[in-house]
Amino acid sequence: MDIPGARTGALKFPGFMAATLTDHGAQMVEDLLQLGIAISSEGELAPVLERIVTQARRFTGAEAATLFLREGGHLRFAVVQNETTNRRFGNYDMQQRLEVERLPLDVPSLAGYVANSGEVVNVPEAYDIPSDAPYAFNWRVDLTTGYRTHSVLAVPLRDAAQRNLGVLQLINAIGGDGQPVAFHPRLEDVARAFAAYAAIAVRSARLEELSFKDPLTDGYNRRYLMLRLYEEVSRAARYQQPLSLILLDLDGFKSINDRWGHGAGDDVLKQVVQLLASQSRRDSVVARYGGDEFIALLPSTTRAAALVYAERMRAIIERYPFQYGPLTASFGVAGYPDDPGNVADLIKRADHALYEAKRQGRNLVGGH
Repeated sequence: MDIPGARTGALKFPGFMAATLTDHGAQMVEDLLQLGIAISSEGELAPVLERIVTQARRFTGAEAATLFLREGGHLRFAVVQNETTNRRFGNYDMQQRLEVERLPLDVPSLAGYVANSGEVVNVPEAYDIPSDAPYAFNWRVDLTTGYRTHSVLAVPLRDAAQRNLGVLQLINAIGGDGQPVAFHPRLEDVARAFAAYAAIAVRSARLEELSFKDPLTDGYNRRYLMLRLYEEVSRAARYQQPLSLILLDLDGFKSINDRWGHGAGDDVLKQVVQLLASQSRRDSVVARYGGDEFIALLPSTTRAAALVYAERMRAIIERYPFQYGPLTASFGVAGYPDDPGNVADLIKRADHALYEAKRQGRNLVGGH
């Protein structure tokens, strides 16, 4: 049986001594058990997905891999593992380069086809895909990274209800001579196993995320905010990184409820969360703190930068054409290490800055 990396019945994996297929099967079962434990105990999705992709590469001999997650009508690069491009660009820069390369699901890419159809696709040579195939290789990614893709094994991430969650794409199986070869069909089941665990992890994370969401606005709730706030304050103190907190309160919100009813007020709250989220980075947290009060948690952001962000949001809310008439908001900003102390101290300082903005006439940013 000709398996990538195989010699006289032994399968060679990066970082491992040659061993029998049976030995590797036993090791894979153990690793899958460990992944199950990690999924149930790990608080964050990203490190679990990184670990799953690492193990999938290990047991398929893939030189590189990508894990896409579905977000609306696109596939997003959630995990990218490629030591060749990392040496050239650095891992962070590589992620930044691919961040803009979201793949539309209505475009006939290889990953898009696998996501939509639920089929496994095993391509010996990406640049030799026939023109009449129902998918095409996205060569723009190679152009962006400078990497040369040859063989591709792509498997779908599906939950128990067969919902499309994403795609695990393994790239360039490496043969015994160190050159890229096709993925043996037997490795398709191996890839399926790791994709199934990735799907479980994604589904579990999304269910947990629902418990952290405010049911009215779909922003994060106070429970999640406090969890993240304690984590980020601890991280900021440990690594001496800045952290900022913005507390905002809608001016005159009660009059909207009184005049138009609570349904109108609910619509306004939803729109405010959408406005805040649209202007926030991926690592920021926008949460409903209570009533018509919201908090934006900005990791790795100085108080000076947070004041600029708050002023921008103040102007956006003031100009936004709300259905029920003009609306303004007052803001209070606090930041570590400028405002030292614990989580309670940081919230208290932001609340005091908000009070000063209200006292001075509203529609202002306090905390300068």
